[in-house]
Amino acid sequence: MTVSEDKFTRQTLQRVSPLTSNLFTLRASRDAGFRFRAGQFARLGVTKADGSTVWRAYSMVSSPYDEFLEFFSIVVPGGEFTSELSRLREGDELLVEKQSFGYLTLDRFVDGRDLWLLSTGTGVAPFLSILQDFEAWEKFERIILVYSVREARELAYQPLIAELTQREYLAEYAHKFHYIPVVTREAHAGALGERITALIANGGLEAAAGVALSPEHSRVMLCGNPEMVDETRALLKQRGLQLSLSRRPGQVAVETYW
Repeated sequence: MTVSEDKFTRQTLQRVSPLTSNLFTLRASRDAGFRFRAGQFARLGVTKADGSTVWRAYSMVSSPYDEFLEFFSIVVPGGEFTSELSRLREGDELLVEKQSFGYLTLDRFVDGRDLWLLSTGTGVAPFLSILQDFEAWEKFERIILVYSVREARELAYQPLIAELTQREYLAEYAHKFHYIPVVTREAHAGALGERITALIANGGLEAAAGVALSPEHSRVMLCGNPEMVDETRALLKQRGLQLSLSRRPGQVAVETYW
């Protein structure tokens, strides 16, 4: 894919932090003119040794008010983009398209009481951005973050999640937040052990949250493994929760990268 020079800015990597052998976070400078809503994604470009550039979509982890851009990535074996991205180090260049994209934003919902954020792997990224934005805390009475991984060491951003409700602007809303980690391939203290779809089907997720999933009160955002997203959408549809569209407001929002 070719993108003309006037469509992107050149940013500098400020930090690259490995989490596991195939997971890492990266922070880059942010152009003063770059704007996005919490939950949206940017198209990032990396220049290869042969001079060509590869582009991929990445959700922002950082909030719309941070002076930097942060992203969470997995290294796909043999992946053209992630192999290049994972080789970058502090001081290297990252290209960022000037326009932000995506509809995994709170304006997908016109009402609702309980906000469910269901994620697997790096799909937690847009939800961390949303959770750092005041809008979610003001709009909903309950916020349930469900973060599923295979092994406990893959649970990223635990300090950020833990300190969210300690922030001065969110402290009075701390009672609204419920964090449910899920670790599927090993026992881990404080975490549920089944896949999100199984936990929805058997009622375990609602029991852990102390909140029922219902069309009347629940608004659900999904991000992560495409199989999880598709299966969860089907389970929610059986319960009367429909995909929210511009022409027909509903209870479920998903992201489709392009």
